[in-house]
Amino acid sequence: MDFTGKVALVTGAGNGIGRASSLGFAKRGARLVLVDRDAAAGEATAGIIRQQGGQATFVAADVTKSADVQAYVKAALDAYGAIDCFHNNAGIEGAVANTAEYDEAMFDAVMGVNVKGVFLGLRHVLPVMLNQKRGAVVNTASVAGLVGSPGMPAYVASKHAVIGLTKVAAGEVARSGVRVNAVCPGPIDTRMIHSLESMMSPADPASAGQRYQSSIPIGRYGTAEEVANVVLFLCSDLAGNVTGAQYVVDGGRTATPGAATSTMAR
Repeated sequence: MDFTGKVALVTGAGNGIGRASSLGFAKRGARLVLVDRDAAAGEATAGIIRQQGGQATFVAADVTKSADVQAYVKAALDAYGAIDCFHNNAGIEGAVANTAEYDEAMFDAVMGVNVKGVFLGLRHVLPVMLNQKRGAVVNTASVAGLVGSPGMPAYVASKHAVIGLTKVAAGEVARSGVRVNAVCPGPIDTRMIHSLESMMSPADPASAGQRYQSSIPIGRYGTAEEVANVVLFLCSDLAGNVTGAQYVVDGGRTATPGAATSTMAR
């Protein structure tokens, strides 16, 4: 898991899993291009990397806009001349509501970030990797891309789509030295899960958290670093024969049918 001399591009790098994977890449020698629409959070991640002696460039971008995606790809090439690893990670959870009551604008927003954002990342990064004849992409999906989760129609649909995009892209580029995989986190101790707790139980979010953690076989939420470790593995030469796969990181939640019926997003 040595990324010395390599360039890693991470979207949604301002917090959570994106920040953890960014710090993990940097710790192992990679030069980072960090992308987030929250400039303060993205610059904070870049600042941590620089304080630890690493190299990081931050680009503020809206991943739903093709021009912004092209701009972050150009920034990576201008700064470092290559993109070896791409953690296509930016995502939002949306609202919690049954399908029959789900707000159309919210549905569009979730699909925009989680599906179009991932597609645009692939659309503009893959040509760079194909030209290099090397590269590894990890899309952040979710266990919500493998099972249903009542009250989250947009998020579940979007993450199923991410897995589909992963498989299609992997098959298209496999013979060109480029690999594309997905990571599927279960409930992870990040801002997103605590936002969902508040939506599920506004009066007592802590009780919702306790209930969900008790249903996870390992008895706790995962950590962003635990997901990042799988992302790093999938981007490393250790995973040279792995492409078109989805790696579940959920503490055993989807392995137990009773727990999977109420899966909470990452």
